[in-house]
Amino acid sequence: MKDHAISDGRLYIIPTPIGNLEDMTFRAVRILGEVARILAEDTRRTRILCDRYGVKTPVVHFDDHNANRLIPGILAELAAGARFALVSDAGTPGISDPGVPLVRAAIQVVAVEALPGASAVTTALSGSGFACDRFVFEGFLPRRGSERRRRLDSMAQETRTVAFFESPQRLAATLADLVAVGAGERAVVVARELSKVFETLYRGSVAELAAHFHGEMVRGEIVVILNGGVFTPPSAEQVEELLDAALNEGMSIRDATRHLASRTGQSASELYKLALARRRVEE
Repeated sequence: MKDHAISDGRLYIIPTPIGNLEDMTFRAVRILGEVARILAEDTRRTRILCDRYGVKTPVVHFDDHNANRLIPGILAELAAGARFALVSDAGTPGISDPGVPLVRAAIQVVAVEALPGASAVTTALSGSGFACDRFVFEGFLPRRGSERRRRLDSMAQETRTVAFFESPQRLAATLADLVAVGAGERAVVVARELSKVFETLYRGSVAELAAHFHGEMVRGEIVVILNGGVFTPPSAEQVEELLDAALNEGMSIRDATRHLASRTGQSASELYKLALARRRVEE
C-alpha cells in the first residue's frame, strides 16, 4: 500500500559514511542543507560531517535513550509541516542503529523517505566474494546465555551467507564459539575498519581466523561475513543429543522442538513427541 501523507512534513532517513567522508551522496548533502533540523545519534560526529560539506542546519541529539521523550514533539512538528533528517553515527539509521521507533511513528503522520547510501553490511558482503543473492543479517549477537547459543547454532546450520557485527573485544571468542558449534571449516571474512585508513579484510576458515585472533588485541569496527554451509540432516542420535542439550539449557519442550525443527528439518510435532518420551524416561 502506498504511503499517504497527512502533512506536508517529511522525515528523511539519510545514510552517512562509515569512514571515508567522501562517500556522501550529492542528494544527501542537499537534503541535509534543506531540512529544518538534523536528528543525530552523535552531534559531534554529525557536525564534523556537516562542516565538511558546508551544511549549517541545526543538529539535535537523538538516540535510543531520549527517543521516548522527544518523539511526541518531533511528530507534532512534522505534522505541522516541518522536514527533518535522521542520521546515525555512521551507515544507515535503523540498521542496528537508533531510529526505528521514530520511523514507525512518523509513517502514521508524514511521508518517510529513505535515501540509499553507505552500509557496512552491504560493503562487507560485496567484498567477501561469497554468494550474496541470498543472505541473512544477525546484527550484534547476544553476549552470553542460551539465546547466544541458539543464534550460534542457527548460524552454523545456515545455508545462506551470514553477516553480523562484532566488537573487537569479543571477536576471538565468537570465532572460537563458531568452531565449537561445528562451523570451523566454513569460510569467513572479518572486515575491519571498512573505508577507513586501516581497512583490512581477513580471509580463511573460521578455525584459522579463530587461531589468528586468539590473544590478539583487535581495534576498530568489525563486520563478520560467514559463508553459507551445506545442510546435512543430523542422525537420530544427534537429534536426541541436540534435544537434550536444549532442554538442559532451560528451554521449554515447545520452544526446544520449534528451535530444532528449523535446524534439523524434522517435523516439530515428531520432535515434540520425542521430547515428551525422553522427559518421561528421565522422570
